[in-house]
Amino acid sequence: MTPNDSHPQPPDNSLSLALIKLLKGVVYQDSDPGLWQHIITLQPRIRDYVATLGLALHLDEAEGYAWLATREEEDDAEALPRLMSRRRLSYPVSLLIALLRRKLAEADTTGGDARVILDREEVVSLMRTFLPDSSNEARLVDQIDSHLNKVAELGFIRRLRGQQDKIEIRRIIKAYVDAQWLNEFDQRLAEYYQHEDDRQRRIPAGERPATGQEAN
Repeated sequence: MTPNDSHPQPPDNSLSLALIKLLKGVVYQDSDPGLWQHIITLQPRIRDYVATLGLALHLDEAEGYAWLATREEEDDAEALPRLMSRRRLSYPVSLLIALLRRKLAEADTTGGDARVILDREEVVSLMRTFLPDSSNEARLVDQIDSHLNKVAELGFIRRLRGQQDKIEIRRIIKAYVDAQWLNEFDQRLAEYYQHEDDRQRRIPAGERPATGQEAN
């Protein structure tokens, strides 16, 4: 290392390793500090390389995560095929993401621990309020577990090692779900409730499905 170097030189294959990890998904500082330092050091080269693929590097040093996203092209530029595909989310998964984002915002507001960890039962309780009544508790929990797995695939949560009933909200969710997204989802949720209420009103009382309370 020469006297003018501000960072240790990364190994020869560090650029390839950084690019491969980023192309696979979000990279977190706390998961791999060594790789994180390579990304910080190699930022200019990473940005130049992924730009040729129509991608942009997004990096938040304060929160400790980095990811790639499709770069917005100028209106007159020829659009490249999308390397990062868009994912259409189901209503329950979108709802779960919104609820988790709110829990993270509440924790940040109170100035508590930077890590936000929830019990699975707490997540079930959050979701139960917004889902149709069910007399089959085990089936409801299995469904919510399935939604949690989908959110984990997206990188917004992780289950703690050795404690599968504990879920940590990853801070990358802040980059994907902003205040505007939450407001728009609230509007869609209100429309959903109105539609569901109107539908229930049109069903004769004797033909309505039994709720958990009615089953008891």
